[in-house]
Parts: sequence; structure tokens; C-alpha cells
Amino acid sequence: MDETLLRSLTPSVLGILVRRGIDFAAAEDAVQDALVEAVRVWPDDPPRDPKGWLTTVAWRRFLDVARADAARRRREDLVDEEPEAGPCHPVDDTLQLYFLCAHPSLTPSSAVALTLRAVGGLTTRQIAHAYLVPEATMAQRISRAKRTVSGQRLDRPGDVATVLRVLYLVFNEGYSGDVDLSAEAIRLTRQLAATIDHPEVAGLLALMLVHHARRAARTAPDGSLVPLAEQDRSRWDTRAIAEGVEILQAALARDRLGEFQAQAAIAALHADAPTAAETDWVQIVEWYDELARLTDNPVVRLNRAVAVGAADGPRAGLAALATVDDALPRYTAVAAYLHERDGDPIRAALLYAEAAQQATNLAERDHLTRQAARLNALGRR
Repeated sequence: MDETLLRSLTPSVLGILVRRGIDFAAAEDAVQDALVEAVRVWPDDPPRDPKGWLTTVAWRRFLDVARADAARRRREDLVDEEPEAGPCHPVDDTLQLYFLCAHPSLTPSSAVALTLRAVGGLTTRQIAHAYLVPEATMAQRISRAKRTVSGQRLDRPGDVATVLRVLYLVFNEGYSGDVDLSAEAIRLTRQLAATIDHPEVAGLLALMLVHHARRAARTAPDGSLVPLAEQDRSRWDTRAIAEGVEILQAALARDRLGEFQAQAAIAALHADAPTAAETDWVQIVEWYDELARLTDNPVVRLNRAVAVGAADGPRAGLAALATVDDALPRYTAVAAYLHERDGDPIRAALLYAEAAQQATNLAERDHLTRQAARLNALGRR
């Protein structure tokens, strides 16, 4: 693979797409997708016209994303236009598509990736970030999933666990502010809960409701992030929190604990605290222990280190953090936070600045940069 050739062609292909009337950011995403596809295809089948090949693939990628976005917006418009509740079937075509894309012939991870791309409207880059894998790896996974189902009849729906995973990731992407998908994910999860009596479906719905209830307080008027401890809790949607807690309590009473119920319990403990100082961090650590036992997820261990730091002191938090892979996204930001609490502002400022360079979300990058600047200013006094 001639990477020099790819780099030299990128500006030209980008210019062609912009001249066709595509927004620069969208054109850049399309070209990046085309480059990933070139890395995968060209070693075995090099094109005779590399520039033409890249332009064609990038244009098709743009059309795919535009169509998916238009379909998503239409679904959101339909939600706003829905008439008053009346007798109707509780499941719509969108939820059915989620089940069909979660085809039994696919592995759960491939089914989730395919559904997020084909139905959820997420880009390959967003899906890769959610899975903590390189974009090229995720592009290959999605391509393999497409090839696997290309000769299959999509008449055998997949399992509930896979669909729950998709809905969870769609909600998280919307909640991050990159794509406004969280309301759609809640709508579909409500429909799923109305048709399937399963504690994990209820747990996921409770988790979404409690997180979504805090959304208005997560950003300042200028768009900057507001950490949980600094949020104006009067702006939280108490009705949504109460509904989520009620749903969670009913699910936990069935004694069939799953990861979404455990996550919802952590979110509920945060929401239940009148102030940040009154948060029951000891219980939160216990729930993170349960969650780690259920999932063995490195992100869970990273978040647990923060909770341990709050419950038992920053030194204990740093000790817990030492057991986590330092290549994990947000690892450096957590280290900065714990070092600041441990009374080491110089090291914390350096780590905040490093974390800002690693951030993939603009709002998060700005927040971390401000944290580093704040500590540096204190050091100069």
C-alpha cells in the first residue's frame, strides 16, 4: 500500500467533493471512509485510476450517510408528529429492523456494528470509537458482516441482548452530543419494554431515563461541558428520574441482575444525592464491583477508579487506576483529576493538557484545556 500516494490524492479528492456542493466536514468524513476502504482493498486489487476510485467511493459514502441521516431525521419528525395515543401495534418498523440486522448468522459484535451503521445512522468512525478499536478494524468488521448476510434471508430476528447493546450504544452516541439520537433510542427501548418482559430491558430503559434527565445541566449556555459535581441539580428532570428509579426497583426485585441494571443503579445513586457532596460513593463502588464482575469491561474499571478516589481518597483512586490499561480513552483525564485531588496541581495540569490533545470530542477537549489553564494560573500566583 502506497501511503504517500493516498496522502497526495486526499486534498484533490476532497476538493472535488466540496466543488460538488458537499459541506467540508461531511466531505472530509467521506474521504476518510474511502481511505480506510483503500487500505483494505488496494493491496489485493489496486485500481488503474486511484484518484477516480477514491472519488467514486467517497461520493458513495457521502450518499450513504446522507440517506441514513435523512431517514433518521424523518423518524424523529414522525415522533413529534405522532397523534394522541390510541389502539395501535406497539412495535414500529425501526425496532424490527434492529432485530433483523441482529441476524443469527452474525456474531454479536458484528451484528451490533452492522445495525449501528445501517439503521442507527452512526459513521464507521463513531462506531470504532464506541468499541475502542481502530477505524480500519471496524470498517473490516462491518464489511464482513455485510458479506455474511448478503446471501441470507433476513427473516430470522436476532436475540434481545444484541438489540439492547445496539440501543445502548445509539443512546450513548446521542448523549455525547455528537449526534442527537438519544430520544430515538429511548423511544425504541420503551417499545421494546412494552413487548418483552425482561429485567435487562427495564434496566436499560431506567438507565436511559436517569441519564437523559440530567442532559439540560450537562452544558453551559456557551456549549462548554459542566462536570456532574458542578451541575445545577434544579435543572434535572425529576419526573424522568423518578420514573427511571421506579422501573429499576421493579427490575432489581426480580433478582436477575445484569449490566444495564447495575449501570442504572449507579446513575440512580448520583441522581438521588441532593448535592455532589452527599453522593453515596461507597455504594457506587459496590455497584461498580458488581458491574466489573458482570462485564470485565476496562471502561468500568476506569470509572471505578474515580469512584474509589471519591469514597476512599485520591491515593486509593490512583492505586485502582494503576490496574487499568493506560492506553484507554480518558485514562489520562482521570489521572489528572485524581492527581489534582491528591494535591499535585503541577502534574495534574500536565495531564489535563495531555488529555485535551487525546480528546476526540471538541467540548471535552475545551473542558480539559480549561482545567489545565486553571491549574497553571493557580501555580503562577
